[in-house]
Amino acid sequence: MMRRSLAFRITVVCLAVAGIAVLVAGLVAAGLVRRTGTDVLRNSLAAQADVVASQVDETGLGSRLGLTKVADVVRGQGISVVVARPRAEIGDPVAVRAANEAGLTAIGAGQAISASRTVGGQEYLVEARGVSAGSGFALVEPVQMGRATQRALVRNILFALGAGLLVAAIAGLGLGRLLARPLRRTAAVATTMRQGRRDLRAPVEGPVEVAEVATAVNELSAALQQSESRQREFLLSVSHELRTPLTAVHGFAESLADGVVSGEEARHAGQTIQRESQRLERLVSDLLDLARLGADEFHLDLAQVDLTETVARCADVWRVRCERAGVAFRLEIPPHPVFAVVDARRLRQVLDGLAENALRVAPLLTLSLNASGVLQVRDGGPGLAPEDYALAFERGALNAKYRGRRPVGSGIGLALAHGLVTRMGGTISAGPAPEGGAAFTIALPLSR
Repeated sequence: MMRRSLAFRITVVCLAVAGIAVLVAGLVAAGLVRRTGTDVLRNSLAAQADVVASQVDETGLGSRLGLTKVADVVRGQGISVVVARPRAEIGDPVAVRAANEAGLTAIGAGQAISASRTVGGQEYLVEARGVSAGSGFALVEPVQMGRATQRALVRNILFALGAGLLVAAIAGLGLGRLLARPLRRTAAVATTMRQGRRDLRAPVEGPVEVAEVATAVNELSAALQQSESRQREFLLSVSHELRTPLTAVHGFAESLADGVVSGEEARHAGQTIQRESQRLERLVSDLLDLARLGADEFHLDLAQVDLTETVARCADVWRVRCERAGVAFRLEIPPHPVFAVVDARRLRQVLDGLAENALRVAPLLTLSLNASGVLQVRDGGPGLAPEDYALAFERGALNAKYRGRRPVGSGIGLALAHGLVTRMGGTISAGPAPEGGAAFTIALPLSR
């Protein structure tokens, strides 16, 4: 389908509005002109009727000379004279009918009648004056606009229409180009964004709506720039996490293949390869889960789960790991079951990931559950800066800031934990812990 430019559409709209406005104004003006002409005609006819009435009073209706003079004077103006006598009306039949309908036959002495009547589709003005009881006269004049006047009026309306359309076309073209200029610049910036550039900004100018479009494009460009920067940092951190175990696996596998190690050293090399391969498997699995979280086919096995039992089983594993790492471990759970509708395997995955992060940097790890179904994983480590808690669940955000300053992961675990908890209908937040480190709080929907 052929698309029209904004300038073209604005011009068409301006032309349509101008054309309608001129036509409406012409019709209104024609009505006003007709009404004004009728009023002027009526006033003139009334004045003539008053003059005739004064003459008739002097000469009387029976004076043929007086009536003849009156008729001769007004006939040239298209006015008919109707004389009402007892038992007779003298004058043009159409004029007589109009006068009678206006009330000439019942007019009293000294009475005046001003009326308009339609006879045979033609409107007539009637000015009647009473001379004596049952006797009087009426001046009857058809209401019609002269052809010359009509042609002049139509000509003036057409001239006004043409002038209005010309002005509207010029105004529409100017307005369209004025509005289209910032939009074209914004479109050019959007095109460069599509080609990969993120450093350009659209000029914020023009009307409010056009400026809002430019502002939105600029904000989108800045957001894309920030998002792509974080993605690059995230990929770098993931690459680093993958490279470390791959290097170990490659080195020990090469030693085994070359026969450099044997006996106890070979067993140690095999254990290292197994441990690092498991680390790689977990990392790849987390990456796949993180990628699938946004897809509709991501499946959760939701069921009623005893959170107290789940946290206790998790604690059995992490108590042993903390003892091996020389880290103090503490468990806080209620004495009675607390049930929630969750995926038990995914909840355990979240708790293990949070505990893994805490064990990396903290001398103390605490697993906590209260009767309201709120779980916490707290540590006694260095914690985070206050402004970093809001960014804790963004992929790679903490890795980019703390890499090189303390042991950090790839940033996948926290993002994955946030996604899993959210898909289960819960919430997860980060904040300072009473132990001095960081606390990750999970609130899950309890079963009723």
